[in-house]
Amino acid sequence: MDQIILWLKYFLLGIVQGATEPIPVSSSGHLIIAQRLMGLKQNGLSFEILTNTASLIAIVFIFREDIMKLITGGWGYLRTRKPEYRADFMFCLYIVIGTIPAALAAVLFKDPIEEIFSSVYTVAVALLVTGVALWLIRNLRGRKQDGDLKTKDAVLVGLAQAVALIPGISRSGATVIASIAVGMKQETALKFSFMLYIPISVGGLILGASDIAHDPNRAQLAIPYLIAFITTLVVTYFSMRWFMGIMARGNLKYFSYYCFVVGTLLLIFL
Repeated sequence: MDQIILWLKYFLLGIVQGATEPIPVSSSGHLIIAQRLMGLKQNGLSFEILTNTASLIAIVFIFREDIMKLITGGWGYLRTRKPEYRADFMFCLYIVIGTIPAALAAVLFKDPIEEIFSSVYTVAVALLVTGVALWLIRNLRGRKQDGDLKTKDAVLVGLAQAVALIPGISRSGATVIASIAVGMKQETALKFSFMLYIPISVGGLILGASDIAHDPNRAQLAIPYLIAFITTLVVTYFSMRWFMGIMARGNLKYFSYYCFVVGTLLLIFL
């Protein structure tokens, strides 16, 4: 019976991770809340890496055509210098530029940031900050498309992604907000945000492979981890599809309401 309850808890954690990873409400913050409510404590980064990898697979599948177009166009420009490939090449370059701030921050400060800021109080405050930011950009409708981005746009969005290392600050929220704030159209903001997510997640998987390999609870938690992985993969896919529709309609203000409500409730009750 205890084993079944444990499996159920990890199933619920998979739902939380999958549902919140694509949307601007902070998956890491919600996992902290969920683990506290269920009395679970993760030692090490194995669980986080595995569930993030599941979300990564779902998001790569959804954006597979865009990814292939960028790879083909970027490589085509390097080989031929044909102008029709330049926009794809520059978009790839801006993804690299935008990845650098978060990559450096993760290598240098990820552990101390998580140690200092992993309290429920921090998550509550970060959700309120995210809510304010979402509210401020709720009516912005930019004009920049894929071929209109500049280096400063990539840097600013990249810095926003670095700030999202703080639990409770949504990565997708920070990058989408920053992308819209610098004038990108909703579609371009969504695409650029999740193209930035891919290299960061792949890097996290590579750097964290040893954590998984040396996890002392690996054998004991193999089935719960597998349940969480599969659940996260499936739920992320549907959550991402739903969020793409939300972005197309420009209804981000509803996420700000959610952040305000959850952040306030956490401050009051936890």
